[in-house]
Amino acid sequence: MYKHHRYPHIIIQQAVYFKLRFTLSYRDIEELMAIRGVKVDHSTIQRWVFKFSKEIERNMNRCKKQVTNSWRLDETYIKVAGKDRFLYRAVDKQGNTIDFLLTKRRMKGSAQKFLNKAIENNGKPRIINIDKSGANTAGIRTWNRRSFTLKPIKIRRIKYLNNIVEQDHRNIKRRIAITTGFKEFESAQRTLAGIEIVNIIRKGQIVNPKNSTFKIFCSLAV
Repeated sequence: MYKHHRYPHIIIQQAVYFKLRFTLSYRDIEELMAIRGVKVDHSTIQRWVFKFSKEIERNMNRCKKQVTNSWRLDETYIKVAGKDRFLYRAVDKQGNTIDFLLTKRRMKGSAQKFLNKAIENNGKPRIINIDKSGANTAGIRTWNRRSFTLKPIKIRRIKYLNNIVEQDHRNIKRRIAITTGFKEFESAQRTLAGIEIVNIIRKGQIVNPKNSTFKIFCSLAV
């Protein structure tokens, strides 16, 4: 993964972790690295985050502990280049993160795409609790119809049960609210994925809980 990079992998891992774990700008991280004796431009750090987040997510999905089969699904809006984009997220009944996906629209196709990703990475749930969203309802029904499964996913609409996922949105919303926001969709998608991964580690969802959050992160960034 780090072949042809002029910096040692531990330097790259530290810079990427700083961005995903803390509310820092790329220029802040450039300054922090300089204090540690490492001269690296903020634009280079941005490229590292963009490049490595996808691979880290793949490794995370291989190491993540199994979630329960009772899900709570919801979406929240994220500003990207001044436009509303939608971050689909799901947690299980214990609050463990199941999956996430930033989409350009809030519609049946977006809900379907998220559901496909979540089931591919975590297996089929027994039941999904949602709000009154017609798009989410249609997405689940379409999945049931196309999967030809003998036990379709049950749809439940109990408002208070989704409090857990709505509260879980707050970490992401807080991180974004005190930054300058995102200028490009794909950059937002990859950065948000990285932030979610660090949160998954902090929740203790990765096998190997004895190590620190940073050490577990580094083990996924290899």
